Amino acid sequence: MSFTGKYELQHQENFEPFMRALGLPEDQIQKGKDLKSVSEIVQDGKKFTITITTGSKVMKNQFTIGEESEIEMLNGEKVKAVVQMEGNNKLVTQVKGMKSVTELNGDTITYTMTMGDLTLKRVSKRI
Repeated sequence: MSFTGKYELQHQENFEPFMRALGLPEDQIQKGKDLKSVSEIVQDGKKFTITITTGSKVMKNQFTIGEESEIEMLNGEKVKAVVQMEGNNKLVTQVKGMKSVTELNGDTITYTMTMGDLTLKRVSKRI
């Protein structure tokens, strides 16, 4: 199953409390909570390029499954992480006490980040 495509955010749960826990300033949280983001994913075998555009902010991450890569987090911090693939439709990584799971089901991508007992869930549809 290929992740390649463009996906538009449909809805999200727990955005504000999760961003506060990440340490984002309140004004950025308020600006970002209602913006529709578009994720563009290009998959070439085990290599991925993910570009997320939210308003005027563009975040681009490139990684290869199973290899250490530098990833930009939602708060702009750059960290080293290893992304693994589970089955043929799930990307999983652990970074700084957070677990990130990106799951593709048909035309829907569900992105779940868990930190302690707080979970951010974002659902995007292929456009």
